[in-house]
Amino acid sequence: MKTSATDFEAIDAFSLSAIGHVSSDYPDKFGIPRQPGLAPTARAIVYLDSAFDDPQTVEGLDTFSHLWLTFVFDRSPTRWSPRVRPPRLGGNRRIGVFASRSTHRPNRLGLSLVELVNIESSPRPTPAALPIAGSRLEKHRSRVKLHLRGHDLSDATPILDIKPYLPWAESRPEARAGFAPAAPPACPVSFSADAVRALAEHPDGQTLTRLIGEVLTQDPRPAYHDTSREYGIFLRDVNVRFRAVERDGETELMVEAVERR
Repeated sequence: MKTSATDFEAIDAFSLSAIGHVSSDYPDKFGIPRQPGLAPTARAIVYLDSAFDDPQTVEGLDTFSHLWLTFVFDRSPTRWSPRVRPPRLGGNRRIGVFASRSTHRPNRLGLSLVELVNIESSPRPTPAALPIAGSRLEKHRSRVKLHLRGHDLSDATPILDIKPYLPWAESRPEARAGFAPAAPPACPVSFSADAVRALAEHPDGQTLTRLIGEVLTQDPRPAYHDTSREYGIFLRDVNVRFRAVERDGETELMVEAVERR
């Protein structure tokens, strides 16, 4: 029996619902590390949505240290192209979209490996014991809250699925990594006196200082950046203003100000 194109369309049409949303240190897309694990200080909390917000759904999950999160690049456009220009290649070389981790994908699906720090659960919906300042979900209530580190997700990202990470099955050190064989080179980061004072006065200044350093050392500027321009990144409840400076022939990112949002 022949299968028509209409039959395939029926088979290939799926309906997905978010099982939760992320409260994140990254209020905006700009500045988010391009891969998980590059900023280990970065905090996130997954709040399960009401239909899935049952402590039984995460029973046994606390025996795992890392999780796979399947999510939606909900802030990326729905349009996509067969070829993309990865920042890792300087933004001027095109490769196939399926040979990249571009956010501009046919189904806008993302996959992130994160560290599970703690599972917070309660009989009734409650706020998180340690909410993330500046998040749109800072005061959100749920029965199940997964506290994470080292993620690459923007605030309020919808989560489609959660699976435990199995290192014996999923770690392949011998695998080839194409155009990204190793982590990108680290960019030096320094802080002005004003930025140091502002961080000293912040209630979470110590971890915020680490987070700023971990994010900026990835050099989040666009591939075609203006060397004289000042940039700003939102992290938690602050706006981090920085610019590139040249020191001894090397580019360094100088944090000029840390201001409350």
